[in-house]
Amino acid sequence: MELQHQIEAALKAAMLNRNDTRRDAIRLILAAIKSKAKELRRELTDAEVSQVIAGGIKQRRESVEQYRQGGRADLAGAEQQEIDILQEFLPQPLGPDRLEQLVAQAIAETGAQSVKDLGRVMKQLMPKVAGRADGKELNQIVRRQLA
Repeated sequence: MELQHQIEAALKAAMLNRNDTRRDAIRLILAAIKSKAKELRRELTDAEVSQVIAGGIKQRRESVEQYRQGGRADLAGAEQQEIDILQEFLPQPLGPDRLEQLVAQAIAETGAQSVKDLGRVMKQLMPKVAGRADGKELNQIVRRQLA
């Protein structure tokens, strides 16, 4: 809840400062947050808001990649600016060493023995790292440690 209020305050500040790029990026993510809240029929927790933001960032990263492949550096740059703005609202990302520790801890807690247990480990890890680590990167670390 607090994170959503922080985002709304940032929107007001962007509007007062007449920063169109920032305003538009924040409006888009607020719309996604409100849509998710409407879908769930309740207010979102900060962790859920972080997940919505992380999803928006992931979507924009894919767009950047496609724009670059299509030779549209101008559009890729605009998407990258939006990514930078949205990342301000996420908690600090976890470093590789900390991710390795969390994965090792989750493997020990779940008693995972092989890659077949990947789902159980990921299920335990994702709530702990929500919005602070990329799922794809986390998956690779888990696979490496289980191998």
